[in-house]
Amino acid sequence: MATVKVVDLISRALVLLKDPTAARWPAVELQYWLNDGYREIVNRRPDANAQVGNFTCSAGYRQSIEAFQNAQRLLEVISNVATGSSKRTIRLVDRQTMDDQLPGWNTVNPSITIEKYMFDHRLPKEFLVYPPATTSAQLEIVYSTFPAAHSLTEQQLMNPATTTTINLDDTYANTLLDYMMYRAYSKDVEQAGNAQRAAAYYQAMMDALNGINTSEQKENPEDR
Repeated sequence: MATVKVVDLISRALVLLKDPTAARWPAVELQYWLNDGYREIVNRRPDANAQVGNFTCSAGYRQSIEAFQNAQRLLEVISNVATGSSKRTIRLVDRQTMDDQLPGWNTVNPSITIEKYMFDHRLPKEFLVYPPATTSAQLEIVYSTFPAAHSLTEQQLMNPATTTTINLDDTYANTLLDYMMYRAYSKDVEQAGNAQRAAAYYQAMMDALNGINTSEQKENPEDR
């Protein structure tokens, strides 16, 4: 749950930058980097912004989650949810295994009930289903999305009363701050020591992300 306010994160960055009035680093600029930080984190840890949703299948065996706003990648297919389906859970299988054990699996009669799915990390927004789906098939899935970007004004960002919170869990607040500092110091790398400061903050961000227990939060269906 997010309780850290955007203005508080901006304020902390300005304190660290020794620029309390945002003269050198405008608050709106820091907000750009906060928005960039969301994408950086979710690209490296898709589970950071996991969502659960009901997915309506397209006809056939190939499915795409592009219909979900800001979809980043599929994380898991859980179960059938359509009225008239079995409502059973769905098993992840390897496509090569399907090809070996059931050649032509993609040409069998379409069904409202899906039994298995396949995932290829090279196509993170797609998955394959067996049997091929009818347009009535609906699945409960877990997927990752990029958080919505903030568009607060400079006045709002410098006002402590602005209540907008960050768009990731508070767990990632310090990581977002490290990314903002990395981008801020990267702006002034010609100043003595700023290149090293930028590199240090980037490394701090990476260390924090790598420190999350990946055995508890798996990123790819292939890892399950």
